[in-house]
Amino acid sequence: MLRRDQSLSRSLKLSAACIALALPSMAFAQEAPQGEDSSDAEIVVTAQGRSQVLSDVPVAISAVNAETLQNSGANDIRQLNQVAPSLLVSSTGSEANGSARIRGIGTVGDNPGLESSVPVFIDGVYRSRSGIGLNELGEIDRVEVQRGPQGTLGGRNSSAGLISIYSKKPSFTFGGSGELTYGNYDFMRAASSVTGPISEQLAFRVDGVYVKRDGFYRDDQNGRDINNRDRYFLRGQFLFEPTDALSVRLIADYTFRTEECCAATYVDQSVNQFIGDLNTPSTVGVASTATSNNIINVLRDLGQPLAAFNQGFGRTVSVSPNREFSGETKDYGFSGQVDYDFGGATLTSITAYRQYRSGQASDTDYSEVDILYRAPSDDAYRQFHTFTQELRLQGEAFDGKLDWLVGGFFANEKLTVRDNLRFGNQYGRFANCRLVSGGSLAGGYLPSGQACLSATVRGAIAGGLTALGAGGPAILAGLDRLDTLNNLGTTNDRYFQNGTNWAVFTHNIVHVTDTVDLTLGLRYTKDKKKFDATFGNDNTVCTANQAALGPLLTGALGSTAGGIIGLSCQGNSTAELNGVSIRDDRNEDQITGTAILSWKPVDDLLVYGSFARGYKAGGFNLDRSALKSPVPTFASVGGAQALVANLQFDPELVDSYELGAKFSNGPFGLSVSAFRSDFSSFQLNTFNGTVFLVQNINGCNNLVGGSSADTDLSNTTGSCATGDITHGVRTQGVELEASLMPARNFRMAAGLTYAKTSYQDDLIGTKNGAQLDLALRKLPGDNLSNAPELVATSSVTWTPDIGSNGMSGLVYIDGRMTSDYNTGSDLFPQKEQDGFAVFNARIGLRGADEAWGIELWGQNIFNQDYAQVAFNSPFQAGQSSAPFVDPQYPGGRQIFSQFLAEPRTYGITLRGKF
Repeated sequence: MLRRDQSLSRSLKLSAACIALALPSMAFAQEAPQGEDSSDAEIVVTAQGRSQVLSDVPVAISAVNAETLQNSGANDIRQLNQVAPSLLVSSTGSEANGSARIRGIGTVGDNPGLESSVPVFIDGVYRSRSGIGLNELGEIDRVEVQRGPQGTLGGRNSSAGLISIYSKKPSFTFGGSGELTYGNYDFMRAASSVTGPISEQLAFRVDGVYVKRDGFYRDDQNGRDINNRDRYFLRGQFLFEPTDALSVRLIADYTFRTEECCAATYVDQSVNQFIGDLNTPSTVGVASTATSNNIINVLRDLGQPLAAFNQGFGRTVSVSPNREFSGETKDYGFSGQVDYDFGGATLTSITAYRQYRSGQASDTDYSEVDILYRAPSDDAYRQFHTFTQELRLQGEAFDGKLDWLVGGFFANEKLTVRDNLRFGNQYGRFANCRLVSGGSLAGGYLPSGQACLSATVRGAIAGGLTALGAGGPAILAGLDRLDTLNNLGTTNDRYFQNGTNWAVFTHNIVHVTDTVDLTLGLRYTKDKKKFDATFGNDNTVCTANQAALGPLLTGALGSTAGGIIGLSCQGNSTAELNGVSIRDDRNEDQITGTAILSWKPVDDLLVYGSFARGYKAGGFNLDRSALKSPVPTFASVGGAQALVANLQFDPELVDSYELGAKFSNGPFGLSVSAFRSDFSSFQLNTFNGTVFLVQNINGCNNLVGGSSADTDLSNTTGSCATGDITHGVRTQGVELEASLMPARNFRMAAGLTYAKTSYQDDLIGTKNGAQLDLALRKLPGDNLSNAPELVATSSVTWTPDIGSNGMSGLVYIDGRMTSDYNTGSDLFPQKEQDGFAVFNARIGLRGADEAWGIELWGQNIFNQDYAQVAFNSPFQAGQSSAPFVDPQYPGGRQIFSQFLAEPRTYGITLRGKF
């Protein structure tokens, strides 16, 4: 990350302001009923597989209760950002594609082959990807955010932490609640819940939510709003308790969403100073210069309004005619939890089956020029069928000296991805204009001419009168073929992955003395994946140009011929793959675990030190572009099956160390932790403007070629002897969380996280010492993406009594301050995001026992503009200098787009319960 001293100073001031808003966090005490002394309320969590008071758990965990979630307006896991300083949840190109990060570590990008570093569990059930949590959650009891690897109980994919969401259980007392909300952007939300007894032993609960809202973006080209909401959620539960020893809880839920997501705008100089002159058109007939960009000319001349390149945080988006972002998502499942107390031990069984399916159309280039698109189709989607079974047996031994737990876990996940990405109706002309305007033929640039060339220059090329010489006619024919590459590409690519995972584990707490505990956990995991794919493609322009121009690749015109072939076959979109199938499989096993020594010198204070090893499974990159470069034919390199190993990536491992202390004496609670986590084979996914790269990241103590070999301009980035390989990523820092309740109806909370996430100074790729991908030269020695060093959160809640009839008021405000960070995983400076602060507020009036309530609320009340993620605008790179030559422009003349965060929203909510 590019560091700015003045920005850090500003961040520190904002941090102080946030903490001043609420004295020292996030151990938000569960609200006691009105009239009770809630200072004695204890928070109970299940982070260690058994119910424990939060202040007695020697791990870094934040527990957010239902009232805090409601006051902050949190309806899905993204809004947990406001109350969890170490957590960052964002969504990018698809609502199916949210990414959660803890302490700066998470899974990046739009590739379902990569599993989540921060998994989401809902009522004890593992969800296949954290983006599935971007959904209405219904009535929630609490959310637990566990920080650091959870390799013993959390399983294979919790290398950075995990999020556990617990819904409210059925009650044997009849009751219900309802909510009606209306806000700007025509936001409407209706929610209701009913619970009660069916018999003395059986209770039920039904929750329902419906949400509808206009989009935050405006597509004037097609007269539509984008990033809207149109969804509903239903959940039904039964709780059967025939005896004190047996409890059976059955849950079924269903979600349906039909929404348009996710549009993007161009990044300009007013948003990011490092854009410089990238959005400035070049002189007609002249290639890009250091202060101009030929790609802007091309986009303008093919129909892109220039205003889009200079609208700052404006929300008018560029969409090609008749393209759309419509999507449909279905998510449903069933689970059953059985708890049986044998007397000396308790057995817990959680069985679940879930199905998730999401399809999303897109104007994939995010411009008004029709370059790339995914059409809406029932045959284009990503789908998960997941069955999980967990068993835990927990009890005590040796007169209570040992609190033991043993268990097993099994999961079968069937993942299907069907894709229909195609070149748009203007792609051929766009590609030719990009080539012509950026090179020696710029004087003949004519967007209306065949192959974007004037008749004069076409004649000169055909006659061998240009620098192309005698090869001119062949090059011209290649350009003419490229000109016809319109509405071709994928007909339907099908990727299928069948993953089986099983594990056995034990987690034991030894009470060494009355005040000293030793926790030891161990887990053995076996992971197996079977992969196959079948491709459908009608891009015959690629095969024709490979055949015609292939002989020129080894001559003087090799660069020109390769450029034409590359544009004809981008992403290995080629008819040569039509009907071709590939397959592969992988097996791995891993031992993970934890050791914690904790001490309570006094009843109110806990101190601890811990070590944990975490693990995130390896897998397959579900993207054919990773098979090879697009220039050679598949036949020339042995066929697609011979290249299938290029899709694999290694498992990610982490060793984590932590020291912490927790103090709790009723009205005041304080938690402090210091941590360091070292990641080996860190899984990185990045988009380079053309394709997605999946790369393992490791460090090297003695880089072949010298310490600058991974950052210089050579065609290699340095390799490493296996004995010199070390971790590639480290996150370390300090977390502080605190809460204060000086009076029954007044509560303050605050949190502060300082997390320094960084790559090693010398980097390589795989654990075998292979070179780092050339596109990642900015990584060595820098911070990770979406990892601000400093985050502060705070909240104040005041519920004063009004009169003597039981009425009360509500005044609530929360804030989150974030220091500067880079939103792009390749760390280009054009993707930097300056520090900012976001505040939510709520004010209301409530009746006796909260039987009714009316609230006015606002989120992002100061309308703070910022980007969730900035990225290379697909295929939209000009030409003048090679990448990484100019430090300010490591992408050369590449231009950039961004997914904006939500603007200010406000409205009114009516509540009632009985």
